[in-house]
Amino acid sequence: MKSWTFAVKRLAYSGVSLLGLSILIFVIARVLPGDPARLALGPRAPQSVVEALRLQLHLNDPVYTQYFYWLRGIFTGDWGIALFTQRNVLIDVSDFLPATIELILFAAIIDLVIAVPLGLAAGRRANSIVDNGVRVLSYVGIAVPSFVVAILLQLFLGYGTHLFPLIGRISQNVVPPTQITGLYTLDALLTGNPGAFADSVWHLILPAFALALGPIAQEARIMRSSVVENLDKDFTLSEVSHGLPERTITFKYLMKPSLIPTITIYALDISAQIANAFLIETIFIWPGFSKYGLNAMLSKDLNAIVAVVMVAGVMFVIANILVDLVVGYLDPRIRLQRRTEE
Repeated sequence: MKSWTFAVKRLAYSGVSLLGLSILIFVIARVLPGDPARLALGPRAPQSVVEALRLQLHLNDPVYTQYFYWLRGIFTGDWGIALFTQRNVLIDVSDFLPATIELILFAAIIDLVIAVPLGLAAGRRANSIVDNGVRVLSYVGIAVPSFVVAILLQLFLGYGTHLFPLIGRISQNVVPPTQITGLYTLDALLTGNPGAFADSVWHLILPAFALALGPIAQEARIMRSSVVENLDKDFTLSEVSHGLPERTITFKYLMKPSLIPTITIYALDISAQIANAFLIETIFIWPGFSKYGLNAMLSKDLNAIVAVVMVAGVMFVIANILVDLVVGYLDPRIRLQRRTEE
């Protein structure tokens, strides 16, 4: 089966999954205790004003009618009004999401650059000092919450040594780049603004590392276990018996099959970071989408809550499709199976 045909089928299946997710989160958001209109207007607002807002939001209609209005608005660009920002949720998403995507992508780069070499080195030299050190670091990385890491990084590398900025996406004395994508680093490159690029990267380092530490620990362990397992496989033993250099065996024959479980978890970790980043964004005063989602939940803002969950669901869907395509490239058995199914 060709890759594009497989991707189209996966998109179709994913569309059904997203529809089910939208129904589920919509119903859950509506049955939560509390009156969104009252929460939005405050306890001193007259009841007549609250009722008027309820009518505007269709809160007095049955749940299925409310869902119909919401679903129609999704395709027409009317995602409803976020009660705590008083703007269309679609505008909020376009404003806040790029900052979180930039943070997640930078964390993903740090994750990949550190986790794969650590896991490969530990697995290639199992039970050595290197392996024991990587395993200890992995246990620490998994056990320590990301917000604790963020606070420690701020304390020692930000406040203590002043090496890195403590908050925000860019310094106050630096003019932000002209907005094209909303990602400061990319926009700075596209507009030829090296000063803004360097400053935005400098602001990304601490929050991105704090966000990436947990996935680094997990993926380094998975990579290490996969390498150890593949070292005992017949294809590796055959290459060793033929006298191939260790470097050739490691990077040409051992690394590709060992990456399959690591890449799977790696992609899912990236898509899950939109839900994990809210504490990091709060600590670093990062104006991102995860922090927006936290405010929506605290305000019981139904439209914003549904939008946040759906955006996270779309990211999971995209990650799963990309994982299937990459794993199919890395593992020829999956490609052969798709061809037989064609």
